[in-house]
Amino acid sequence: MDINSNSGFPPQSYSTAFNLRNEIKQYLMSKGLSKLKNGVLKVNSSSNKGAASKDSWRSGCCVTGKRQCRKQHEDSSLLKFLALNALELSAPASDALLRSQQMQGSNQAWFQLSGHPDAFAPAGPGTIWKKCSGGDEKAVYEALAGEPELRGITPAYLRHVNYGSQSFIELQDLLFGFRDPHVMDVKLGTRTFLESEVENTVARHDLYLKMVGVDPDAPTEEEHNSQAVTKMRYMQFREQQSSTCSLGFRIEAMKFRGSPPVTDLKRVKSDEEVIDTMSLFLGGRGDVRQRLLARLAEIKNVLDQSVYFKKHEVVGSSILILYDDTKVGAWLIDFAKTREVPEDITLNHRVQWEPGNHEEGFLFGLDNLIKVLGKVPSKSSPPNVTPTKPLALKS
Repeated sequence: MDINSNSGFPPQSYSTAFNLRNEIKQYLMSKGLSKLKNGVLKVNSSSNKGAASKDSWRSGCCVTGKRQCRKQHEDSSLLKFLALNALELSAPASDALLRSQQMQGSNQAWFQLSGHPDAFAPAGPGTIWKKCSGGDEKAVYEALAGEPELRGITPAYLRHVNYGSQSFIELQDLLFGFRDPHVMDVKLGTRTFLESEVENTVARHDLYLKMVGVDPDAPTEEEHNSQAVTKMRYMQFREQQSSTCSLGFRIEAMKFRGSPPVTDLKRVKSDEEVIDTMSLFLGGRGDVRQRLLARLAEIKNVLDQSVYFKKHEVVGSSILILYDDTKVGAWLIDFAKTREVPEDITLNHRVQWEPGNHEEGFLFGLDNLIKVLGKVPSKSSPPNVTPTKPLALKS
């Protein structure tokens, strides 16, 4: 584990929380509420039976009065809550655990903005577990740690974890330290699929159905007659529905303070729609825009000089943008489709992709993201045109 000492991560509370977790485990086992099975803490099923009915505790009330019985019930509920939290700190949280945390009125509610469902889970103070699926993201993070400058623009990597039959990597939780932030996931690149994913040239009927489901006029006459399209054709069609092809980035999802994530943004395509969506996200905060522009310029400068970046295609990765009342942050995330290119190839990440050249337009997208963000109006500079809501947010 190689972590930048200047990053302030992991938090000092990490080791304290680890010790507290073990103390909770010992206490729960001594009370008979949990047991260790294969090294993992399990809540005894008998301790959950009483939760089947919210009034089930009343049947065991003693003659000393309801107040004492209620106190016993509250103590039991506290123990069960501790058990859930002990589990949450030692294993990927299920939906039930996440709901339990939210029901307890936590001020640090945890959420997943985008990506595959159940791919992430809170691990401890300031860390998350990410499920490993395909590729070798662990190796990517270890390689990124070899360039100190790259460590400053990506989540800190802590360790690889095997839990049950699944594999996870433990990463810095970028939301840690922010208070109910505004969050945006921007996927970079003009190509968000690997070349290996489109090598099969067999036309498929299921992909044709997906295409006409989006746009009945999209298939050519030949494709209509055969009612089939290739994977390459479908993937390129799909990316033409957003700003991916034209700008080299698309707004994948975003979250406003106190609101659930907005994920239906893949049809935000034109420059005007992208600017309006960015403007809506920033809410006229000119100070946030300026600090974000400075951060993106820093990321761009690091990538332009990175040796690792010149020899790897970075497909499907995103920039995660966060801000609250006092903090602004942006980091590169998601390296599941990062691949080393052949030795005789050096990438600049701005050249148009052709099969075999491994260019993915990553820096082309970052260049345009900076340009578009610079056009977003703030309260100090009123817009030249009346802004409209982006397509996905129109009523």
